[in-house]
Amino acid sequence: MFLFISGAEIVFIFFIVLLIFGADKIPSIAKTLAKGVTQVRNATNEIKTEIQKSVDTKNPTAGVGKELKSQVDKVKEDFEELTDSIKRDL
Repeated sequence: MFLFISGAEIVFIFFIVLLIFGADKIPSIAKTLAKGVTQVRNATNEIKTEIQKSVDTKNPTAGVGKELKSQVDKVKEDFEELTDSIKRDL
């Protein structure tokens, strides 16, 4: 996840943060960062669902087309059965 940052660099950054903010403030900073990340994640999920809904509503005839095709196929099958029975009778 961290691009081009080694383990030693992460430890060094954590040490600097510890010196600047102190041990008692780090948990509250981490909690605040976690809340921020959660809010960003929720916002992106909401955006994704809105985009998906807009894509679904842009093409409302897709479901109608499938239903129409299935009905046409059913009529074709019925017609073929009818013609087969007529051929047998002749």
